[in-house]
Amino acid sequence: MTTKFRRQLTLFVERQNAGIIEKIRQQYNPIQYSLIDSHVTLCREDEIENIEQIIANLKCLKKMEIIIKFKKATRFENGKGVFLPAELENREFDDLRKQILYGIDDNPKRQEPHITLMHPRNSTCTDKIFNEIKKMNLPTKLDFKTISLIEQFNGGKWNVLQDFRIDFTQ
Repeated sequence: MTTKFRRQLTLFVERQNAGIIEKIRQQYNPIQYSLIDSHVTLCREDEIENIEQIIANLKCLKKMEIIIKFKKATRFENGKGVFLPAELENREFDDLRKQILYGIDDNPKRQEPHITLMHPRNSTCTDKIFNEIKKMNLPTKLDFKTISLIEQFNGGKWNVLQDFRIDFTQ
């Protein structure tokens, strides 16, 4: 059997801010909840194949404040999934991606930051569930202090390989 692994760079939601998000994920998407904590994907596996250069860039990052503002929960994938999409303007997020991908892709494709509440791969949202989620007091703004290099083997639980602090309190 061939081992399949994936690596990504992720911004995990700080534990103190993740309560309601994790409650929704645990209740309505327990499979995804068991695989990975709530997060915003920063760079996908195809973008970080040159991992040595990526890690070098991560170690040289300037300290910054990454705050993402979110809109209301939205259904996607023919209504099967639910996510918190970010506001359209995310200059800090885009700048962070450019710094990480410097020398690999100096004009990276635009990535739409979001937090998945129900992944359509392993859950199905109904109108009833979506109406319950819409009534919840979901965060409208989150700050991120750490970039995590994560890895998944054969579709299993994601594991943190290394963390890189990006905030000013280090």
